[in-house]
Amino acid sequence: MSYTNFPSKLLENAVAEFSKLPGIGRKTALRLVLHLLNQPKEDVNLFGSSIIQLRNEIKHCNSCFNISDTALCDICANPKRDHETICVVESIRDVMSIERTQQFNGIYHVLGGIISPMDGIGPSDLKIEPLIQKVSEGKAKEIILALSTTMEGDTTNFYLFKKLNKFEVPITTIARGVSIGDELEYTDEITLGRSILHRTPFNHNLQ
Repeated sequence: MSYTNFPSKLLENAVAEFSKLPGIGRKTALRLVLHLLNQPKEDVNLFGSSIIQLRNEIKHCNSCFNISDTALCDICANPKRDHETICVVESIRDVMSIERTQQFNGIYHVLGGIISPMDGIGPSDLKIEPLIQKVSEGKAKEIILALSTTMEGDTTNFYLFKKLNKFEVPITTIARGVSIGDELEYTDEITLGRSILHRTPFNHNLQ
């Protein structure tokens, strides 16, 4: 069957929507849609409603901007976490990656991206001001910059360092066991865990 000549407009529309997902081409999208057509209607309805509910009801933590079901995420609400050690990350995926290492007991601050002039993303597009406010209020004893070791990540690290250094709070960065150019999401748990444990003062990396 040609992928341009569908026997059903409904099928074609569904394939078109699936193919908008990252890494999903039309061939894979067609396979996924045909798979759903072979499932019980109840299962497909549950699948669809879960996506709709996710989009309509998901929240962001009022403190760290992590994705949450409630106003305060489970990590920020946990009294056993070290609330004075803040790990700054780009996205929810990085929070999940670091949590899987079980080597970090502090809290997070999710920027929602990194500075990337090529993509039109500047400091004002990120959750930087709330982080500065936390530090200025004396709510941190250490800031860990755990951004991807890319040019954009290093640019963001340096920007944050300049903004936060005046508060005389130790600023560290994850050890370079994470290779230059790597994204945290794809780093294995052992390497990432060791990078958290053996973090180094950020200002050493500026020399």
